[in-house]
Amino acid sequence: MRSALVMLFIASVARAQSETPVMTTVIVPVVGSTIGIDNVRWRTEVELRNENRTAANVVITLPAAPDQPAILLPGIPPGGVVRFSDIVGEAFSLQLALSPLIVQTEGRRSVTIRATVYGVRGADLLPPVPIPINYTPTFSPQRVLDGLSFSDQYRTNIGLANLSEKEAIFTLALQRVSGRNLAVTRITLPPLTLWHTSIQSLFPLISNGDNFTVVVETGTPDTHVYASVIENGTDVARFVQPSVR
Repeated sequence: MRSALVMLFIASVARAQSETPVMTTVIVPVVGSTIGIDNVRWRTEVELRNENRTAANVVITLPAAPDQPAILLPGIPPGGVVRFSDIVGEAFSLQLALSPLIVQTEGRRSVTIRATVYGVRGADLLPPVPIPINYTPTFSPQRVLDGLSFSDQYRTNIGLANLSEKEAIFTLALQRVSGRNLAVTRITLPPLTLWHTSIQSLFPLISNGDNFTVVVETGTPDTHVYASVIENGTDVARFVQPSVR
């Protein structure tokens, strides 16, 4: 559905401009609406700001959600802002979904994107957590997630996304000291899939602890990796962006 909508959009613009426009693509590693431990409802706020001098035509897509829903946001004026307090529910009318967000802007410069995940527990609003935006390609055959914990105080979730058109194999190595693997596991993801799970389910034989590192290796481009560390007592979260060594 995403490719059909984008092609329809490109075709309509091309008819007006008599040439195929350039599309600039930016990735938000994960957005969602989901229910977690302690009955916390996690949602994602997304803001698109047009800091260009001309109106911006934008297509946003959830590639790992069922049917790959996409919507067109035409003609965001210079200085204009489009904001969704719950991108999954408001923009795509979905109750539950978890996916990277693809933002495609006509032209050579993207709109400016801000994404924030926040939790609601009863009447309490948990502190919002910014999500880093991938304005440029971030692929590396080896990416590292540092500062992970699974203990009585903290829990960790790891996300692996395969946005390519072919199967992707990920090898994950758990380390406490750099270069020394405590455990290794392999995950195979189909195309256009997000896999989000606890670190304990990946490495069930490892006892609890803090300051672990997970090294993620894959040879498939257009893949993305992230983690989140959550304090058990408060459900306050911290987003972990991968680094490259």
